[in-house]
Amino acid sequence: MLIQTTRFGWLRLREEDVLLFPSGLIGWEDCRQWVILADAENEAIGWLQSVTRPDLALAVVSPRRFVPNYRVRVVRRQLLPLQLESVAQAYVLAIVGKTETALTVNLKAPVILNLQRRLGRQVVTRDDQPIAHPAGALSRPLRKSA
Repeated sequence: MLIQTTRFGWLRLREEDVLLFPSGLIGWEDCRQWVILADAENEAIGWLQSVTRPDLALAVVSPRRFVPNYRVRVVRRQLLPLQLESVAQAYVLAIVGKTETALTVNLKAPVILNLQRRLGRQVVTRDDQPIAHPAGALSRPLRKSA
């Protein structure tokens, strides 16, 4: 499969590279197919690129990079669509945002992946997590925003 993206140009993907988000992401419910891409300039960052919207790429990081003891606390039914055999199968990412002065990570609404089944879902935690946790440890600036 060949897709065009605004940020990365043309990409050749295999079907098994595509992650299905049956409910989309918050704010982008109509975007259900995504792919994770490495950042060539910063190994701490990945990109969640929409397969159907060339202009939509979200920077993502492991939340534990900024909060080592970070845990996702959600109602179990939020994880049912991921078809996880165990919680250990879940791979957690936080979406990177930015304010006027700093980069942040959204710990309140992480993205949970079941990489074996190629399924993803953004969840909202039930505990008090920040939407904009400071991410000062990202050593290199993000390229132009999506």
